[in-house]
Parts: sequence; structure tokens; C-alpha cells
Amino acid sequence: MWTIMTDALGLLSAAGAAVAGDWRDAPTPCTEWTVTQVLQHAAGDQLAWAAALGTGNGPDYNPFDPSGTFDGRLDQLVAPAVATAGTAWGTVAGDAGPLPTPLPQGALPAATAAAACALDAAVHAWDVMIALGLPSGLTSRLAAGLLPAARQIVEPLRQYGAYAPALAPGPGDDVAELLRYLGRDPNWHPPAIGAR
Repeated sequence: MWTIMTDALGLLSAAGAAVAGDWRDAPTPCTEWTVTQVLQHAAGDQLAWAAALGTGNGPDYNPFDPSGTFDGRLDQLVAPAVATAGTAWGTVAGDAGPLPTPLPQGALPAATAAAACALDAAVHAWDVMIALGLPSGLTSRLAAGLLPAARQIVEPLRQYGAYAPALAPGPGDDVAELLRYLGRDPNWHPPAIGAR
């Protein structure tokens, strides 16, 4: 499987496993969504990508309108989606031609498609881990691998509200550059527990 996907899916798995108790409803850098909603969205997106590649049936809900409620531990939501995505990407050869995607852009070169899918998993994992006050695991190496795909796919998606407007460039590494491009403040911190 593509290394970029392995790394990103690993981050998403870790994020799902990290959530416990009242943190399910914690605010996130995705200002309209709680931790649960971000993970519902991320899991649904991975299922949609897998279905586009011919694996599984896609999510049975709208990932862009997550309910924020889930019976069970959130890793039980994330793990099946990650496994399905891993299976789907495991069938894609490194020299594959353009691949179908769930994006409005349609088919993309295989490397771009893999990075676009990984972008979704990795950045939403960052959202969740930062909301929990934990290290995100998003490395400069992975961010540098995701940034070219982000620059190719994000602008048309902003009009649908999928990404916030880019923030002004600032100091920092590739992680900070990627996050700002996606409309996220790399210095975002969760509110104090008493304020939730």
C-alpha cells in the first residue's frame, strides 16, 4: 500500500483510539464540529474513497452532516473505515493510471489521489488529537508529502465549504504551512476543561 496512506490511516486510527469520556463532545479546530463529528466525517470520507476504488459500499450517512452521536467507543467507528480504506489502497499499484475519486474533480493521477485521501485522514486526525490536547503525530515529512496534493485539490473545494479560507503564511515547518493552507491555526489549543 502507499506509504502516505499507511501513515495517514495510522494517525486516524490513533485519533479514534485516543477519545474517551466527555472528550467526545470537545470542540475542535473544525469550528462547527465536535470530536465525534470530525471522526464521523473522517471515517465516512475514507469509506467514500474506498467505494470509489471499488471496495465497500461507502458510508450510510452524509459525512458532511455528521450527527455527533455514536453508540460505542469512537475507535469502533474509525477502525472499520480505516480497515476498508487499507484494503482499497492495497489493491492500487504504484504505477496505476488515473483513479476514480469521490471529489468533484473526478479521476486524478494515482499519486495525487492517494495524497488527497491521506490528506483527509491525517488532517482530521490532527484536529482530534489537538482537540484532546495530545501530540498530533503529524510529521513534517508527511505534511510535505501532502502539501502538493492539497494545492492541487483544495481551491475548488473551498466553494463547497469543505475547507476554510487559507490563513496568511507565517513561521513554522511544513506542518504549519499545510495547516494554514487548509485554514487551520497551527497554534490552536482546546479551551480549558472548565470552559467546555
